[in-house]
Formats: sequence, C-alpha cells, structure tokens
Amino acid sequence: MSQTLRLGTRGSQLAVTQSGLVADAVSMATGVRVELVVIKTRGDQVADRPLQEVGGKGLFTKEIEDALLEGLVDFAVHSMKDMPTDAPEGLIFASIPQRVDPRDALVGSTLEQLPQGAVVGTGSVRRALQLRALRPDLDIQGIRGNVDTRIEKQRSGQYAAILLAMAGLLRLGRAGDAAEALPLEDMIPAVGQGALAIQCRGSDDDVQRILGSIHHEPTALCIAAERAFLAQVSGGCSAPAACHARMIDGMVVADGVWAADEASPPRRLQLRSDPLHVHAMGTELARKLIAG
Repeated sequence: MSQTLRLGTRGSQLAVTQSGLVADAVSMATGVRVELVVIKTRGDQVADRPLQEVGGKGLFTKEIEDALLEGLVDFAVHSMKDMPTDAPEGLIFASIPQRVDPRDALVGSTLEQLPQGAVVGTGSVRRALQLRALRPDLDIQGIRGNVDTRIEKQRSGQYAAILLAMAGLLRLGRAGDAAEALPLEDMIPAVGQGALAIQCRGSDDDVQRILGSIHHEPTALCIAAERAFLAQVSGGCSAPAACHARMIDGMVVADGVWAADEASPPRRLQLRSDPLHVHAMGTELARKLIAG
C-alpha cells in the first residue's frame, strides 16, 4: 500500500479544517502521510434553496462516496450529522473520533436577550421546532451558506441571531462568536452533531487498521444509539426529530425529541441502556415518541 493516503473532503472551510485535523491525527498516530482531495457535492452546488426542498439525504456525501467506491480516494471525512442511515454497499465507518461539543449555539444574541418578534436564522427544521417551543414569539427564517457567510448575514442586520453548531465554531477557532451555547435540555442536537464519520471501503483492511488508531469507542456507542433512533423515524437531516446520547457511569443515556410535523408541539423522552443494547434503545426511544 502507498505510504500516502488520499482523503476525500468537501471544499468548505469547515470541511477542509476538520479533514486536516483528522489527517494530522492519523499521521501522528501511524506515521502515514495523508493528502486532501477536495470534492464538490450537490449540497455545495445548490445554495439558494432550503435543504429539505433539494432532498436532504446524501446531499453532502454522495459524490465523495462515489469517489471512494471508484478508488479515487482512500478514505473520507464527513460530519456525522450529514450521513444518511443507509450507507452504500461496500463502504463502512472505519473510525469515529471523539466527539467535541455537540450543542447548538446562538450567534448575535443570547436567547433571553432577543427582543419580542426578533428574526432568527436557521436552515434546520429540528432547530426551528425546538426554538419555537422555547420562544413562540420569534420570527424564524431560513438561512443557507457556510459558517462565515451566515455570520456575515447576521452581522449585516438580516437576522438578530442565527443558530450554528458549536462544534463547527470550535473547529474553526470561532467559539468566541457564540453569544450562548444552548443547554442540551433546551435544544437537543442533530443525530451525530459534533462527531466525525471516517469512511472507507470495507475491503481495505490496511486502511481500516490505520484509521482505527483514532477511533473513540464511547463516542461510537452513543452515535450508534442516535442513528438507530434516526433510522426508526425514517428521517434525514431535515426531519422534525433529534436525538443525543452520552455516556454516564458506564451507561448510554439518550434524549430524543420528535414532532408529527413542523406545526406540532415536540415530544421529549429520555431512555438509558448498557453499551450492548444501544441499537435497541435508540429504536425504542423513537417508537415511544412516535406512539405518544
């Protein structure tokens, strides 16, 4: 095998930054060189419409996965929250590194300081659903673009505040732009938020071994519970549902939120499981929320 691995990534500043962090971690752990290969995805090309109108599943992953299957790259780094629950045949998650801060952050104002009727920007149905439950008076409007573009739109006065993932701000060195990181009990993050998915071909044993050097099993167990929840609600990144799991005293504790549609009040529930039964717990959490 070549001493240099080709890493497929989206071209956004955040994607390149987090792929660079993975490349450095792999090289430090194994001595193998990693070079980045930028691949443009459909989600990057269509920036003028809400994601749910374009089609949420695979918008930021398909072209990269195609490159993997064709042998153009050796592995790929994705934001876990972008990953559909039905992976293409022949590809696997070779590694899930330790998750960083999974919370959602408000940029521009804290929630309490937002005036009555203030305009808040988010491109996420999940975020809008939970924000309306916290502050029904707010005017929630859509927003697209990378982190810098969204922050510039907020600073220009188009929005009083915007919602972004704290993990992205941290990785970009922009955590100081967050006016407030919303508590997990108020805003349940997207499935996989804050985590990265390291994907490769299932037949590449050497690549799997190398990537396994940066795997974090507690994070992987929590992600497994969250993705089992998402599979049960049959949702993509635009589904009005969310789940976040964490390890507490050796148990996986998962919080879920679900709504029948964008206009319905969200239901919340928490379940816990031992590490051997996280898939069943995630599935059961979704079933209970849907059943009411």
